[in-house]
Amino acid sequence: MRSTKIVTSFIKNDDKVLLLKRSNTVKTMKGLWAGVSGIIENNEDPLRRAKIEIFEELGITEDKIKFLKSASEMKVVSPQYDNHEWEIFPFLFEVENPIIKLNWENSEYRWVTFDEIKNYDTVPSIDKVLLSLL
Repeated sequence: MRSTKIVTSFIKNDDKVLLLKRSNTVKTMKGLWAGVSGIIENNEDPLRRAKIEIFEELGITEDKIKFLKSASEMKVVSPQYDNHEWEIFPFLFEVENPIIKLNWENSEYRWVTFDEIKNYDTVPSIDKVLLSLL
């Protein structure tokens, strides 16, 4: 089975986490709600990649985020590709009163409680990934 390593980060503010709606211009999971995600290049450090993705997708600089926790990597079978899985490296960060500046990868964002996530059409296993961090 082919595997792609990705980071998925959740940004926490008070008792809510940030969900992003993937735009129609991204390659995968178009229109689904997700955390901040990105592909890990070669032997890149996952935490470093997570911070880069937060800046690229949200416009939040590293000095404005506080690293809270990481969880063990998880494997999720891709519903879009045959014989493919995502190897996810989960991270949780905290930010106070952020100003969100979305790039082209996401079209909307919402601050939600964990219980509200079930009301959104999300990427596969987002609840399991987030739960591993709470």
